[in-house]
Amino acid sequence: MKYVYIICVLLLVSCNNNGTTKEQDQQVAEVEKELIVDSPLEVYDFDGLQKFLTTTGDKIYVVNFWATWCAPCIKELPYFEQLNKNYKNKNVEVLLVSLDFPSKYESKLKPYIREKGLKSKVVALDDVDSNSWIPKVNQNWTGAIPATLIFNKNKRKFYERSFDYEQLEREVKPFLK
Repeated sequence: MKYVYIICVLLLVSCNNNGTTKEQDQQVAEVEKELIVDSPLEVYDFDGLQKFLTTTGDKIYVVNFWATWCAPCIKELPYFEQLNKNYKNKNVEVLLVSLDFPSKYESKLKPYIREKGLKSKVVALDDVDSNSWIPKVNQNWTGAIPATLIFNKNKRKFYERSFDYEQLEREVKPFLK
């Protein structure tokens, strides 16, 4: 039934020769938000996540470890979204790795992704053996979040701290050269 509603809204909007009204735009936005929440969340154990932590190509990856229950993480997420928007065409990819508890995916994580309209790729890490995978991300990582890994095939830097946009951009720029 939900998909019938979505199709009706999209047809209504696309058939309007005079452009869309504010109400129609709002309806489409609500449907899009609902689709994001209902989309399957990619969940990995650390072995599955490892493919996102290495590269042999020219792309630059910015991987942020965060959770909805972490206030400093939530504060800095808009800066990662801005970086994703500003550098997407410069071969930079942002990946947001949620460390939220699996029991909170439906009630906290997916609604947060929807409400904030996150455009960066979001995956969830569900691996309780943090003592084995944390040092694989970085030997010096205590496990505190937010934590960020920036890398390409030639260079790798790890940060166990928060960023504002200017700081984040300053750390990414050397990878562009």
